[in-house]
Amino acid sequence: MAHTSSHKKIPVIIDTDPGVDDVLAILLALASPELDIRAIIITFGNTDIEAAYLNIFKLYQAILRQAQVDPETRKRFCNVSAERPIILVKGADGPLEGELHSAQYFHGRDGLSDITNMHPDLNVANVGADSWPQLILSDQSGVDVALDIIKSEPARSVTYIVLGPMTTLAHLHRKHGDVLRDRIGRILCMGGALDVPGNTNAVAEFNFFADPYAVRELLTPDPPTIGLPLDRFLLVPLDITTPHEIPFPFYQTYIDKNFLSTKRPSNPDEKLPITHFTSSFLERTREVMILFGKDAMELHDIVVVWCAINNPPEGERVVPDESALPALQTGWAAAPRKFQIERLGELTRGMLVVDRRQAEGAYDPGANRALIQADIEKHGFTYAGVLESAAIPAQVEIEQPPSDVLRPAGPGVPVVTTTPGPAALLELLSERVWGVTV
Repeated sequence: MAHTSSHKKIPVIIDTDPGVDDVLAILLALASPELDIRAIIITFGNTDIEAAYLNIFKLYQAILRQAQVDPETRKRFCNVSAERPIILVKGADGPLEGELHSAQYFHGRDGLSDITNMHPDLNVANVGADSWPQLILSDQSGVDVALDIIKSEPARSVTYIVLGPMTTLAHLHRKHGDVLRDRIGRILCMGGALDVPGNTNAVAEFNFFADPYAVRELLTPDPPTIGLPLDRFLLVPLDITTPHEIPFPFYQTYIDKNFLSTKRPSNPDEKLPITHFTSSFLERTREVMILFGKDAMELHDIVVVWCAINNPPEGERVVPDESALPALQTGWAAAPRKFQIERLGELTRGMLVVDRRQAEGAYDPGANRALIQADIEKHGFTYAGVLESAAIPAQVEIEQPPSDVLRPAGPGVPVVTTTPGPAALLELLSERVWGVTV
C-alpha cells in the first residue's frame, strides 16, 4: 500500500461555517506546515453565509496585525502568504431540503459571539481583493473551485475537511461524483452523535441537524445510488470530540492573563492581536458554557484539523478495497458503524439511528461484566437491581424485512474512536495558534 510521503505537504480544502470553534480550527490549519491549504469554502451553519464570510477577514486581520509587531507570527502561520494565496469562495447558503437552521444561539449573530458590536476594532473596513494579497477572492461556486483543485492535484492526494454542514460536498458529489470518488484522497467530517447526547436537540449534533439530507445522500444512500468512498472517509462525531476541550482557567494561565478578570470587553492594548481576537469571542462563549455547567470550550472542529494533520491520504491502493478502513497513524483508531439519519422527525431531526443488531460486544453482559461495570462507574450511571437489567439488554431475534432502511449496505461508516488525547491537542493548539509552550 502506497502512502503519501510524511514530509510532503497535504493539499487541503476546508469547507466551513466560521463560528467560534471553526475559527480556532482554521487558525490551527493556517499554522500547520503539514498542510497546503488550497481553498476555504464558506457555507451556512453557525450563522448566515455573509457573516461567516466576513469572519475569515477578521481572522486574517488579526494574524497580519500581529505579524507587524511579532516577526515569529509570519513564520508560525506558514499558510498565510501572498506568494501562495488561498482561494476564498462561498458554498451552499442553505440545506439540500427543508428549513434553514443556524446556531446563532451559541455563536452569536455574527458567528463570533457578537464581536461586531462588542469589539468594533476587529471589524474589517475593506474586503476588496486588492487589500488581501494572501487570499484569492473567487466569484466561482464552491463546487467549481473544489473540482478544479481535486482535478489539478495528483490523484488521491487532496484532503477535503468538512467543518460545517455537508451541503456543498453533496452538491459536488451530485455534479461530479465520479471524479470525486476516483480522485479524492481523504474526506474528514465533524458531525453526528452516535452514543452520546446531541448538542442541538436531545439526539442530534448541529452539522448533521442543519442538513440531514446531505448526510443521507453521501454516507448511507439507497441503492443503486453510490455515496462517498468510505475507504477514504472519516467521521469525527461528538463522541470523540467532546472530551477535547480548552478549559478557560487554562486559557487565562497560558494565553491571556486578563481573560477571567473583571475587565470586559478585551482590551487590545494589553495583549497581542491574535490573543485579543480569540479572547474577544471567547468572552461570551465562556458565559454560555458556564450556563451549560462547564468552564471550558469543546474543541470539536479542532480535532478534525488535527486528524488531517496527523493522517495524510494513503495515495493509490495497490488493490482497491472499498470495505477497508482508512489507515491511521499511531495514536489514532477508527471503527465501522452502521446508522441512518433521521431527516423529518419532529423531535429527532439529525439523529443517527444506530444499528446495534449483531454488533460485536453489543450484548452478552455476562462475558463483559467487568468492562460494563467500569463503564457504568466512568459515566456515573445509576441502576437498581442486578447488573444485567441496567447495562445492555439480552440479544433478541432479528426480524429483518426485505427493505430494512436501518441496515445500509456495506461495511459501515468509518468513525474515529481514538486520538492521541486531549492533552496532546491542547499542547499543539497552544503552540501553533498562540506561540505558547505548555
